Amino acid sequence: MFDIQSFYEAKSVEDAIRALSQDEKAQVISGGTDVLIRVREGKDAGCSLVSIQKIPELKGVELTDSGDIKIGAATAFSHITNDPLIQKYLPMLGEAADTVGGPQIRNVATIGGNICNGATSADSASTMWTLDAELVLEGPEGERIVPISQFYTGPGRTVRDRREICKYFLIRKENFEGWHGVYKKYGKRRAMEIATLGCAVRVKLSEDKTRIEDGRLGYGVAGPTPLRCRKAEAVLKGSRVGDMEAVERFVETALTEVNPRSSWRASKEFRIQLIGELARRALKEAVERGGGIMNA
Repeated sequence: MFDIQSFYEAKSVEDAIRALSQDEKAQVISGGTDVLIRVREGKDAGCSLVSIQKIPELKGVELTDSGDIKIGAATAFSHITNDPLIQKYLPMLGEAADTVGGPQIRNVATIGGNICNGATSADSASTMWTLDAELVLEGPEGERIVPISQFYTGPGRTVRDRREICKYFLIRKENFEGWHGVYKKYGKRRAMEIATLGCAVRVKLSEDKTRIEDGRLGYGVAGPTPLRCRKAEAVLKGSRVGDMEAVERFVETALTEVNPRSSWRASKEFRIQLIGELARRALKEAVERGGGIMNA
């Protein structure tokens, strides 16, 4: 049983903002795969829902004139995975999107909802952190751009005001051109599993493929929010491809930047083991996708 006070289908972003502003109990819904679960569990009982699911401008993937990529917040995960621009420029994000739930969920769940619900287990979040994605939000006070690194404030909490609509994500050209990446997810089973741990690694190799010019490491469920291990990235930067001592320093440094907890899915100790092992595996695969050779 869903205890919903009212449901309104917004016709535009401006219309959605107006509806949210007029009702202090109103909240945004798109795919509904997170919102409806909270309502059913009684956490948001009696709320009003403002749907943005049918607003065309919030959907789709676009390559801008400057070479950046825009991803509409209401774009479903299955559309992201199969989009030609994603497959060409951001295959890692498409692969991460393809680990969310099952086919039915991926057909309705949106990337905006996955990020904006603030969950550390969101499969797209760690990848978006390694892409330095920016969120474009619009509310009663106008439009603003928020780097994803400044978006999360705690477990299930973000800087987005209740009346704001996440319109799209912007990924700058310099954050994907020449980069190769991998997302690794560990769960108790292969299908429809919330991540026990998620690990995203991206690398940019030298022209001769012998050095890692730059690297990025992101995690989900390694702390109360998705995160980047910037100290570990600094250790990796400039290292020789296949330098296993550098790889181990990279992993050891990452372990100093995370703060996993025990839950019914896994103990803190097991997650720490996963943090190291998934980083090694993802780094090796990312380097190989970029044309380098790792002997690990």
